[in-house]
Amino acid sequence: MKKVVHVSGKRKKAIARATLKEGKGIIKINNQPLDIYQPEIARMKITEPLLISGNLAKTVNIKVNVMGGGWQAQAEASRLAIAKALVEFSGSKSLKQQFLDYDRHLLVADVRRNEPHKPNDSKPRAKRQKSYR
Repeated sequence: MKKVVHVSGKRKKAIARATLKEGKGIIKINNQPLDIYQPEIARMKITEPLLISGNLAKTVNIKVNVMGGGWQAQAEASRLAIAKALVEFSGSKSLKQQFLDYDRHLLVADVRRNEPHKPNDSKPRAKRQKSYR
């Protein structure tokens, strides 16, 4: 029986769900092959965990479904999901340590969120000015 791993990654409003199976090294993001994924900087960000993992990435198929947020947040959510899936699939403590040494955000989500607007105000932190005249 083939091992299948389901993992999710979040960044701002973007949520990426990754499914990793044994295979030939095919990586798809929203049913689009990674080598034609645009913009290029997002593609480079997503390939970071694959490069660090080395030969492991060539033995698995990864399918990522990502929605919400902007292209940058989607790329970072995808790379988080891919890195988490690779670590869970391999069960290797050394791979986990390699990811943490390279960039902690490969395995640990950034939990910062934007602050909501307050009632009767223009911005989340700005207060209405008083004139007293």
